[in-house]
Amino acid sequence: IMASKEEKKEIPNYLKFVFGGLAGMGATCFVQPLDLLKNRMQLSGIGGGAKEYKTSFHAFKAVLQKEGFFAFYNGLSAGLLRQATYTTSRLGVYTVLFSKFSSDDGAPPSFLIKALCGMAAGVVGAFVGTPAEVALVRMTSDGRLPVDQRRNYSSVFNALFRIVKEESVVTLWRGAIPTMGRAMVVNAAQLASYSQAKEILTNSGYYQEGIFLHFSASMISGFVTTVASMPVDIAKTRIQNMKVIDGKPEFTGSLDVIMKILRKEGIFALWKGFTPYYARLGPHTVLTFIFLEQLNHAYKTNALKL
Repeated sequence: IMASKEEKKEIPNYLKFVFGGLAGMGATCFVQPLDLLKNRMQLSGIGGGAKEYKTSFHAFKAVLQKEGFFAFYNGLSAGLLRQATYTTSRLGVYTVLFSKFSSDDGAPPSFLIKALCGMAAGVVGAFVGTPAEVALVRMTSDGRLPVDQRRNYSSVFNALFRIVKEESVVTLWRGAIPTMGRAMVVNAAQLASYSQAKEILTNSGYYQEGIFLHFSASMISGFVTTVASMPVDIAKTRIQNMKVIDGKPEFTGSLDVIMKILRKEGIFALWKGFTPYYARLGPHTVLTFIFLEQLNHAYKTNALKL
């Protein structure tokens, strides 16, 4: 990501989008179980009721005992589609903007510009990826419901088709505003902090370009992003999972979700599921950027020689 302008021009813009999507999909195959645990924790104790899970480890044990090992991969198809839409868009837009705002001598843009590029990329990616996000939240949380209340989607495409048929096309973009708000926070924090951490670590003299540098910068970026984005993420999760009963939705918007959580569950409930969220986001960030950097490197060293 911090390569010179001349190097960046070697990779066509369309490949930046393709590589971004492939990197995200590769990472998702490893962290899908943590995404499921994160969603289950965020829906536990909703409305101030009894918590289904005391801790993330309790949630892990309960899912394993009641639903079996493969339940951790419920919603994998939705997770992959989400990456194919959301991550393809956001990393593609970010790398294009990053190149555009880098100076002619190859110096990267300022931290503020990185953050703004990340926010813009996040909004675009979130809007494109919201339908897959809705399907993902529903598929990963279905197992916690009583059998007669489960939606039982067989795949992400079955979920999307049934949502349109049983509810409406508009429902596919339910929670789009909090999803876009979360994406602004996540991308401003994740992409900007990754670029900044990588720059600082490189300038320290202790790191050289390579996987260890990418890993260290990604773990720093993942922690910053987790702390910043969890309150908007829990609002997004609850809105996308809510049911409309007699024409009345459980929540009117993100602020309503957050206010009800503060009133009924306490301020720390906004960071409910912190462990699986960071355990997912940290490695997902690491794997995404490692895959992305390796794809870029492979293209530069191999494809350009053809």
